[in-house]
Amino acid sequence: MRGGELHLRMTATASPADRRWLLQRRIRWIVAATILYNLVEAVVALAAGAAASSAALIGFGLDSTIEVLSAAAVAWQFTRRDPERWERGTLRVIAVAFFALAAYVSASSVLALASRLDAEHSTVGIALTALSVVVMPFLSFAERRAGRELGSATAVADSKQTLLCAYLSAAVLAGLVLNSALGWWRADAIAGLVIAAFAVREGLEAWRGDACATSVGMLMEEEDDA
Repeated sequence: MRGGELHLRMTATASPADRRWLLQRRIRWIVAATILYNLVEAVVALAAGAAASSAALIGFGLDSTIEVLSAAAVAWQFTRRDPERWERGTLRVIAVAFFALAAYVSASSVLALASRLDAEHSTVGIALTALSVVVMPFLSFAERRAGRELGSATAVADSKQTLLCAYLSAAVLAGLVLNSALGWWRADAIAGLVIAAFAVREGLEAWRGDACATSVGMLMEEEDDA
């Protein structure tokens, strides 16, 4: 019997409780990986940003610390005996993280535009943001898939926070490249304002618990299709 067929058979015969435990364990591992990556990302980005006098890179490093806060909140929730009991509170923490990110990115972008702040070239910053563009969507997809199957609003909301980090990585990368190659110092600041608007929208959804309605609704549709 092939490995894929064996896996499918084991999944089909697993009890709902076993499947739920497996999904919770998977989310814990994904969140742990996200926290570890963002801790490294924050340290490197802040150091590179200070060396290059780059407001974009410094903001990117601070965003990574907010991402760690969001992921840590989800990790804490899934160490509880009854994770669903802590759903609403954890969602509020994630929402506040979105709002804080939006506020900082907006302020730093406006300040960069007003002061015509020119950052120096940063090879480390370009390499770091390029790596994040690849890594973050993968982590977001894995957590969102598991969160939707489990019906966890916090896991889905945290996956959106991780995806937002990927968008911000792409915006900062574009800004660094355009600034270094063409001297377009406004590029990353404008992209930052777009990311800030997106963060506000996601924060409002998390605060209202819309992610919960989405994930549970998808679960019900899957059960009806079965």
